[in-house]
Amino acid sequence: MLHIVNRSPLSSNSLDAVDRFARSGAVLLIEDAVYAATRGNAAAEKITAMSSRLKVYALGPDLEARGVADRLIDGVSTVDYEGFVDLVAEHPNCQSWL
Repeated sequence: MLHIVNRSPLSSNSLDAVDRFARSGAVLLIEDAVYAATRGNAAAEKITAMSSRLKVYALGPDLEARGVADRLIDGVSTVDYEGFVDLVAEHPNCQSWL
């Protein structure tokens, strides 16, 4: 399953829900959720821990738009819009966490 998170961990508990319920698959951080994948962020430890059981991706254009592309933590891969589509096609089920 592909878990898609779009809200910052500072304003939503969506990332906590993914951490609690997702046992396999991948997580794609988009929009303000990309802040979770940056060094120094309160959610960085959670993302690092999640990456041991889930593949974690962040949408590159959203990282760039927020000026944090150079602060990506280890264990997180970036994808462009084409990569986003590939992830959706690769995973038979997708869950958007709002």
